[in-house]
Amino acid sequence: MIDVLVAGGGPAGLATAIRAALAGMEAVVVEPRPNPVDKACGEGVMPGGVRSLRALGVEPAGHPLHGIRYVEGPHRAQAAFRDGTGLGVRRTVLSAALAARAAELGVRVVPGRVGEVRQDPDGVRAAGLRARWLVAADGLHSPVRRALGLDLPGRGPRRYGLRRHYRVPPWSDFVEVHWSREGEAYVTPVAENLVGVAVLTTARRPYDAWPGRFPELAARLGGAAGAGDVRGAGPMRQRVRGRVAGRVLLVGDAAGYVDALTGEGVALALASAEAAVRCLRAGRPEAYERAWRRLSLRHRLLTGALVRVGCRRAAGRLIVPAASRLPGVFASAVHALQ
Repeated sequence: MIDVLVAGGGPAGLATAIRAALAGMEAVVVEPRPNPVDKACGEGVMPGGVRSLRALGVEPAGHPLHGIRYVEGPHRAQAAFRDGTGLGVRRTVLSAALAARAAELGVRVVPGRVGEVRQDPDGVRAAGLRARWLVAADGLHSPVRRALGLDLPGRGPRRYGLRRHYRVPPWSDFVEVHWSREGEAYVTPVAENLVGVAVLTTARRPYDAWPGRFPELAARLGGAAGAGDVRGAGPMRQRVRGRVAGRVLLVGDAAGYVDALTGEGVALALASAEAAVRCLRAGRPEAYERAWRRLSLRHRLLTGALVRVGCRRAAGRLIVPAASRLPGVFASAVHALQ
């Protein structure tokens, strides 16, 4: 019998499989798409996420990140990372590096979809395979989560993300967040001559309508042509009843999501993968719920507060001016999310 069957071959799923293999467990990943798997993603990995990748034996090529900068008109607020360096990395590069490490450790990747999940006291059957445990790492709109009845109705503003790359040299080693009344644009250097620009907003407009709404960003891009397709995701907010259902655990975005505003998606996915495997290895899957809540607490509180304020236009306009006037508070917030 397989020890851990993983639904989803993105970073969360591959990290789970790698953690399991390093713990001496047999892991199999089920993924319908060929590797490397791409998706709409800000592509910035916080320092804690970089440390998690190194612990997995994964060091993908990318661009070093040294902090976060907020920009709105004449106002600026920035804070350097205190606990190491982050990494701007193409989603496809990250996926390929994780897949290579998983293969090195003997993880098998099976093309297909998980489909129906059947549980009994001793195991789980899905995708024609039987395993002791199933880890659902199948994304923001997880089919496994939905099939198990773990979804909760949405609440609050519905936010969406769009991302495109531009072939221009990075002008900063900080992630820049450009604010407007209708959303934010995240600029992440990911290679020597490539930046990613992700827009988060409640307004449903084509991507090409957005760069001009951030004048300084538009000037920086200088009319550069987009590189590759626009990718989208949303709504971001995903509420979940729980992360454990019998022999099934939810990891990464499938475990619930607040927003991409603070750029912690990959770091949280890697941390939840580690926690899930640790609990399974100890034979205590029920402990994972508490572990997940603990490791995601600061993210949920801070990100939720920023989204609530930012979606109120009058209050949202005060975020960057307030951060620029209170640099110590801004630096503490950035440090809390590392």
